[in-house]
Amino acid sequence: MSRRPPLRIVEVGPRDGLQNEKSVVSTAVKVAFINRLSTTGLKEIEAGAFVRPDRVPQMADARKVFKRINRRRGVVYSALVPNERGLDAALEARADKIALFTAASETFNRRNINASIAESVERFRPVVRRAASAKLPLRAYISTAFWCPYEGRIPPRKALDVCLKLAEMGITELSIGDTIGKANPDEVRAFLGPALKKLKAPSIFLHFHDTYGMAVANALCAWEEFGISGFDSSAGGLGGCPYAPGASGNVATEDLLYAFKSSGGAVPAEPREVCAAARRLAPVLGHPLSSRLSRVLR
Repeated sequence: MSRRPPLRIVEVGPRDGLQNEKSVVSTAVKVAFINRLSTTGLKEIEAGAFVRPDRVPQMADARKVFKRINRRRGVVYSALVPNERGLDAALEARADKIALFTAASETFNRRNINASIAESVERFRPVVRRAASAKLPLRAYISTAFWCPYEGRIPPRKALDVCLKLAEMGITELSIGDTIGKANPDEVRAFLGPALKKLKAPSIFLHFHDTYGMAVANALCAWEEFGISGFDSSAGGLGGCPYAPGASGNVATEDLLYAFKSSGGAVPAEPREVCAAARRLAPVLGHPLSSRLSRVLR
């Protein structure tokens, strides 16, 4: 049996990609971006976050975005929430899936959400319970699972412990984040080897940033050697993290799709189509896209 399963991509550009942009992106532009991404073949798009607008101003219009997008059959439109109040807003907006977030670094978690890892996990419980009652699937982000801008290298066991706590709670999809983009394939192996003795491969998504240019290599390693098929990525390579100094954008969806397709993988969308969707944002952002394909495809 092949250990190279079809790829599952969660497109995070409209949320994780745009939230760190300095230029204000209008609701109309966000809606058009999501609508265009919906036509590419991508099966899941994180369309926004229901968070405090004073903390993440770019997400202040999430309700309007969810209301105005053209929902395409077969596409999941997910939302990030920090707590029950965010869940209330996501339910009202008819989000198809709920995402929560914590970290493997205590320092990062406190700077990001002003809570310890244990406190953040406890906050999840009522959200998990209510989302389950509403029959909504859940995922959780575990940031700084490889490196932290404050604590340095994170031991694989520490990141795995957080994953196991979330899995025990009933969260069946775990997005393991290389928030500052410093991981290399050996460090990916060091995490996935022990992790796959405790967790099933389909429950694991990897969320690579490309600060040091290693994201595609890390993704190929996880897919080819461990059969991991789930990855988060951002059209155009948009993104970054306001709480991770120096972190660049997420791995570009089109670059990841191109790498997998070139390696014989079954991909859900054409790289050129995703790149075209991202290109429409460039004039509004005030800077070029960071994806490799955006520089070579015309």
